[in-house]
Amino acid sequence: MRFSLGLAGLACLLAVFSPAWGQERRLRASMNIELQVLDPHITTATVTRAFGYMVYDTLISMDSKGVFHPQMLESWKASDDRLTWTMTLRPGLVWHDGAPVTPEDCIASLRRWAKSDAFGKRMMTAVKDIRVLDDRSFALELSRPYAFVVEAIGKPNANIPIVMPARVAATPIGTPVTETIGSGPFSFRKSEWRPGDRAIFHRNAAYKPRPEPADGMAGGKVAHFDIVEFVSMPDPATKVAALRKGEIDYVEVLPFDFVDLLRKDKNIVLATLPALAQVTGGLSVNNLIPPFNDVRMRRAMQMALDQAEIMAGTGLPPDMYLPFCQSIFLCGGPYATDVGTERLRRPNAEEARRLFQEAGYKGERIVLLHSTDSAQINPISLVVIEQLKRAGLNLDVMSADYSFQAQRRLKKDPIDQGGWNLMPVVWSGYDMINPLSHYTTSYSCGGSYPGWNCDPEMPGLVAKFEAEPDPAKRKVLAEEMQRRVLDGAPQLFLGQYSPPTALRADLTGMIVNGLHVFWKMRRRGP
Repeated sequence: MRFSLGLAGLACLLAVFSPAWGQERRLRASMNIELQVLDPHITTATVTRAFGYMVYDTLISMDSKGVFHPQMLESWKASDDRLTWTMTLRPGLVWHDGAPVTPEDCIASLRRWAKSDAFGKRMMTAVKDIRVLDDRSFALELSRPYAFVVEAIGKPNANIPIVMPARVAATPIGTPVTETIGSGPFSFRKSEWRPGDRAIFHRNAAYKPRPEPADGMAGGKVAHFDIVEFVSMPDPATKVAALRKGEIDYVEVLPFDFVDLLRKDKNIVLATLPALAQVTGGLSVNNLIPPFNDVRMRRAMQMALDQAEIMAGTGLPPDMYLPFCQSIFLCGGPYATDVGTERLRRPNAEEARRLFQEAGYKGERIVLLHSTDSAQINPISLVVIEQLKRAGLNLDVMSADYSFQAQRRLKKDPIDQGGWNLMPVVWSGYDMINPLSHYTTSYSCGGSYPGWNCDPEMPGLVAKFEAEPDPAKRKVLAEEMQRRVLDGAPQLFLGQYSPPTALRADLTGMIVNGLHVFWKMRRRGP
């Protein structure tokens, strides 16, 4: 009896002098949309991208300045003719189930990812073979020079080239993976996942971070929290109230009309993103079916959309958005240009109405998909809807949550069979800075991005770009691509802004790059 009391006394003593004893370090985050798809190879959803970076890892990563570094790799080396790339893995990499990461896993993952990603597809057209060299190395052999091998394998934008076990990567690209075994800093147990409530991640104690400091998506991914939860909170007011009370710690995208309020709250910090990490509002346009299979209708719609009004209508303060940006390659990015933007600087609803009539529009029903649960898409959509109605379009607005709309957007059917015409979306800046990953250039005539735009001249321009070693000549090619995109209006651009992320002031170490990951972050002590 005395011995048992001694143990109890010791436990009490440890509890008094060790505040964290027996407690889990936990962070609760509210993401912009709910996690539904667990396969980072097949979707551009930002929440799945965040999931992917938590659970998996990449061979190469990009830092905050756009420089690429080895991540899972120890090194890469190109032959003198740059046709053979030798990739060597870091020693000691293991999957969450304890099995070692192998070159076979990397090869299978690259092949699967490249079947859905435009950048990956383009790289694979130049790949002759990928073969195992030894238990830590593999070789990527090209049939012709390709200038962007590192950029393709290390790109941070969707679809992200995460590495999964070969048996999982054997899943056909049209079938979402069901096994979530990664090698990243956190693990995910599907048995704990409660869709509509929360997704739970556990710190991977076996993960060996790189020795370099974390910088952007590169460097050491040191996890300081034992558990990270993605908490589902679709109602904006509830989300903000929970953040202010400390019931959640992090809001991926703060509802825009709460920015001024929370800037005055000493317990909350708002992060503003640098140019390369900002986002662009976009209008996804179905190019396959009437009336927007007619380029004249798409050009008329450009005239109807006023970026300054759309951005002001979000409720963001003026220091968080640009009043005008029609550069398709992200203002502030390496290929930003004003080429082709002249006629878009003076939008006019009456002129748009006249152009619609000239194109033969007679008031036919137009289906617009409105994502009501997204703090970013919803306010943009409301202004776009008003502007298009003002210009004379007969909109049939279908309102639902983003996950439902994203599925409907895959349909190519006429609208009377469940199809669609327009859908406001948000594009990550990382998806927009390079013609080899951009939805209007790299995906043109590829048949995979909803909207299905096709400029017959674009694939040739993209091919010239990817083979061009001279940066100055690349910029000229990018300007020509922009000129064609703005003239053909396959997708429309609604404005560039910094989506506000809000977090409790006692959190430090946030990686401010627009990709929401939770290594490096920690909570200040009392």
